Amino acid sequence: MTIEHVTDDNFAAEIKDGLVLVDFWAPWCGPCKMIAPVLNELDAEMGEQVKIVKLNVDENTATTQQYGIMGIPALILFKDGEKIDQAVGLQPKEAISSLIAKHA
Repeated sequence: MTIEHVTDDNFAAEIKDGLVLVDFWAPWCGPCKMIAPVLNELDAEMGEQVKIVKLNVDENTATTQQYGIMGIPALILFKDGEKIDQAVGLQPKEAISSLIAKHA
């Protein structure tokens, strides 16, 4: 599975079913670049349990403001469209995996 990029326009549709981890990021953000390969690994390993998507905070300000994103990278976990958990800042793979596993 490939990690999709979502926008303000399709965000609600993309998070409405099942477990979805959203990576709020920006191209200029160093820690965002560092977390990207970790998310790719998790997507390959946990693709059946969780869908992982990315939202560029510079291009999608409505969703960014709606969820009060102040620092990036920010990971928010949704289940059937409802926010259930989050982590802000660069996270180790184990922490992200645990975040997902406790809700899977």
